[in-house]
Amino acid sequence: MVSIFHHHTDGEAVASPTIPLPPPQRQPVEPRYAPEGVARLPLIYVRGFAGGTSGIDKQVDDPFYGFNDGSTHIRVGGDGTAQYYQFESPLLRLFAEDGYHPLVAGDPKSYLRSCAAGSVDPATVWIHRFYDASADTFGSRAVDFDIEAAARDLYELVRLVREKTGAEKVDLIAHSMGGLVCRSMLQKWSYDSFGDFRPTVPGKDLVDRLFTYGTPHGGITFAVGGGLLDEFMEDLGPVGSDIFSPEMMYGYLVPGVEYGTEAPEGWQANRIPPEVFDVDRVFCVVGTDPGDYGPSRKVVGPQSDGLVAIRNAWVEGAHRAYVHRSHSGRYGLVNSEEGYQNLRRFLFGRKRVAIELAGLDPDPSEVDGRRSFWQGELQLSVRGLPVVLHQQLAAHYCPVLLQSGPEGAAVPLTTVFLLDPLLSPADGGNGPVSPPSRYALHLKVSRLTEEHGLLFWRDHLAQTADWDDTLIVDVGHESDDPKGELRLWAVWNSQLPTAIADRDPVGTSPLDPEQDAVTVPLPPSAGRLLGADAALVLRPAVWE
Repeated sequence: MVSIFHHHTDGEAVASPTIPLPPPQRQPVEPRYAPEGVARLPLIYVRGFAGGTSGIDKQVDDPFYGFNDGSTHIRVGGDGTAQYYQFESPLLRLFAEDGYHPLVAGDPKSYLRSCAAGSVDPATVWIHRFYDASADTFGSRAVDFDIEAAARDLYELVRLVREKTGAEKVDLIAHSMGGLVCRSMLQKWSYDSFGDFRPTVPGKDLVDRLFTYGTPHGGITFAVGGGLLDEFMEDLGPVGSDIFSPEMMYGYLVPGVEYGTEAPEGWQANRIPPEVFDVDRVFCVVGTDPGDYGPSRKVVGPQSDGLVAIRNAWVEGAHRAYVHRSHSGRYGLVNSEEGYQNLRRFLFGRKRVAIELAGLDPDPSEVDGRRSFWQGELQLSVRGLPVVLHQQLAAHYCPVLLQSGPEGAAVPLTTVFLLDPLLSPADGGNGPVSPPSRYALHLKVSRLTEEHGLLFWRDHLAQTADWDDTLIVDVGHESDDPKGELRLWAVWNSQLPTAIADRDPVGTSPLDPEQDAVTVPLPPSAGRLLGADAALVLRPAVWE
């Protein structure tokens, strides 16, 4: 951590203790590169909803708005037993592992304004302190929170950070409502004017990536009603919480629309227009553990993180990771190993592989007149990590329906992002090379039968799949072409003659790509269930 202190002599008059003296002017700094060879862009964190004045006052007391909170608990095993596991916090990890640092100098905005263009290190972390104006602890009258004002202020912060660091773009990291602040800036307030606010550059030209934890992209909706709603609103906080209504979101996400305007029929809150921002640059972490959150879980329902329903926690077409964490707290999304490891791979990874399931037969035949269908469960693991990065399990209310799309379209499963540490070549050649990365995709398939819209359990064996296997995939370059195209080596665990850790793809031929994709047939036992042509389609690409 780098701190910048400005000393003054005893008795010197200071107009404001939060505004630092201008720092020495420096020459423009060079971009900082991580061990993976990726240039570090500035990171701006945007926190979630804080409730009323007391909650806001608590958050503004923290210089990092809570993003420096860590955790010591993790749930393990089939019964979810709590065990000690230390996660220091996303910020400390970024500082310790990824070459970032904060600039602590009183008021960060005043510090930035006092710096010459291009003189601030891009590898820095900034906090969007939009709640400060709504606190009553600074001696001035608190103003009501306004999500659109927060979005406009975010635009100005992004513009300022970009100018002073010389970075082409910034990355935005947001929790809960913070993701809606980011989207309001990108979708509306980088185009609309308001008073003296005059945007000059579209948000898509200022922001490279958007990463959200538990953001209600589709709003907050309730599974039950009655008196529980009153308890929920007390827990969430009544001040400004109407912004999570899908109907109200239209007013702050669509340019040219006044807040409060009723959304037209068919408008989707969780959709970002492609001309506004590329959803391929968006990643959504979706929580699936409602049990460790507060009273709101009673009205939101089990298919949630305790506050945001699973179906509302992602942007249409964006990348997703489902993790068994709650919205916040001891087992929260932001202060979790799973959240952080997904974050750093999305921001700093150099490889990615999109995974689809193709060639499925139509739904299985009816059983005694009852409709049947295939349900899939999957888990994604990356070598060297102590946690699973992505889980879609029936026990977490988020399995995958294995049903071909229109005209037999493949079923998208997930996309894995991989770090790529650069190593010096052993032969002393010019430039670095990268070793293979490894991930595992665990797949389970079960046939379910329903009658009158309800699952029929007579022939069901609990926690027993009809097919269960793991695909081990290595992603890298051939030994004789260390800087060539990305290649894949893959094998099903059921067909592996050794322990997984003993498998070494070096010296073996990679899978042959066809139209930038590799097809891995399912084992015969799965093919007899899902179709003789059923296969995983893997699409490797360099991630930049």
